[in-house]
Parts: sequence; structure tokens; C-alpha cells
Amino acid sequence: MPSHTRISSLFRPALLSSISLAVLAGCVPQNQYDDLMSAYRSKEQQLLQLQNDYTTSRANEEMLRKQLAEAAADLAAAKNMVGGDRGALEELEKRYQSLLAQLGSMNPLPESVNVVLEELARNNPDIFEFDARLGMLRFKSDVTFDLGSAKLTSKAEGVLKQFASILNNGEARNLEVRVVGHTDNVAIKRAQTIAAHPTNVHLSAHRSISVRDALVSDGVGANRFMVAGYGEFRPIAENGARGNAENRRVEVFLTPMPSGASMASGSGESSPSTKQTTPVKTAVESEENFK
Repeated sequence: MPSHTRISSLFRPALLSSISLAVLAGCVPQNQYDDLMSAYRSKEQQLLQLQNDYTTSRANEEMLRKQLAEAAADLAAAKNMVGGDRGALEELEKRYQSLLAQLGSMNPLPESVNVVLEELARNNPDIFEFDARLGMLRFKSDVTFDLGSAKLTSKAEGVLKQFASILNNGEARNLEVRVVGHTDNVAIKRAQTIAAHPTNVHLSAHRSISVRDALVSDGVGANRFMVAGYGEFRPIAENGARGNAENRRVEVFLTPMPSGASMASGSGESSPSTKQTTPVKTAVESEENFK
């Protein structure tokens, strides 16, 4: 049984039983019961995030193992060649050892890429955070996008330009970019917002597309991207009456490019796929969850 399934099966019954027994015994006031249920929901969301992280880690591991097998086959073939290019053989050996080291540490990204991404995160902590264990950048929607829209802020555009430079150089050039948007659970109500983003799923997907378009405009190959939007359905924190800023986010996962995929750097696109005008905002529209 996978570890995330074991966590789920062991955790839920135990916590629910403790809550139920306490209520049946008549010893817990309503406010304490509400606190217990709130804690349970929070743990449920943490568990969901652990499951998502586990799935991503497994995907990265499988891709890495596949690349390792291909590198080993190339290396074996090169060693069997008579009069082969010694430089090419040494390069294959280095690639094989690098992949082997990555698999051993279960770090999905080359160390050189981790170093530059960690530095970028340290210099822009208000925009995004970097998780080297998952090869994931988590952009904070409240400062990455304009209110209730998929339009990037000028500061976010500057950070994405630096990110694009990283993706276009060194070992990062061989990475696929998976952009996944999320929102809180506050329904979109404003007619102006609904016209562009009918639901939270649309808003989350459109924000992913905006990040993708910015990177493509800065020279990252369009063939390297996957975009998605989950809306409010994969929270990482409990939503309150006005949502939760932690759930309003765009996550960018970096993984090895699939074997055989073209790595051409040209985008082939003359303009971003989503163009938006910035609506005039009134003083009351100062919070992201006012949609």
C-alpha cells in the first residue's frame, strides 16, 4: 500500500473517532467541537497536499529512472564502439553519473538549477517560494496578478523575465515547465470578472496561461509547457468566509522533458494567447477575493 494511502487510512478514522466520542460523552462545548472539526478539516487539506506532493515526486522519479536507463544504454553502446570519440564517451559518462546522483538524492532538478532558483526566491520572497524537493515554484496570486484578473503585475513580470533567463540556460534548458493555477473558494460574482473568467477554474487556468505566455514571450520554447487550472478544488489551507491567500497561487513544476520531445527554442508565437485590459478599480476593490 502506498505511503499516502496508509496515512489517509490511519489518520481519518482516528481523528473522527476522537471527535465523535467526545461529543457523545457530552463533555465538549459547542465551541470546542467546532474547533475540533476545524482542525480536522485543516488536517484533511494537509493530507491532500501530501498526496499531491507524493504523486508529483513519483512522476519525477519515474521520468528520472527512464532517463537513467537511456543514458546507461547510450553509455554501453559507446563503450562497445571501436575507435569511438573519447570526448563523447566522457560526456556520456558524466551524464550517466549526474542522473545516478539525482536519483540517489531524489532531487528532481540538477544542483546548478536549484542554486539559481533558490537565489531568485531569496531575492523575491513576496512573489514566490521554491521547493527544491519537488522542483516547484509557488507564486502568490495576491502579488502576482491584478485583482480578480489574469493580468500579471509589473513586479511579477520582472521576476518571470529572470526565471525565463534561468530556463534558457545551462541544465535548465532540458526541463519541461508545468504551470498549475489554483484559487480560493470565493465564487466570482462581479459581471466584469465573469465576462473574462466565468468560474474559479477558468480564472486559475487563465492565470496559468498568463505565466506561460510571459515566459514564452521571454524566449522559452512553447513546446516545453503544460498548463492547467484546478480552481478551488485543491486547497492547501482551510478557506474562511473570505477565502485564504495561501490557496490563491500558481505552481510551476519543473521536470525532465519527455524522451523524443523536440527541444527547439523558438516559440513560433507572435503574441500571448490571452490579452486583457485592466479594469478601473475602486477603493473597495482592495482584496484579491473580491471577485
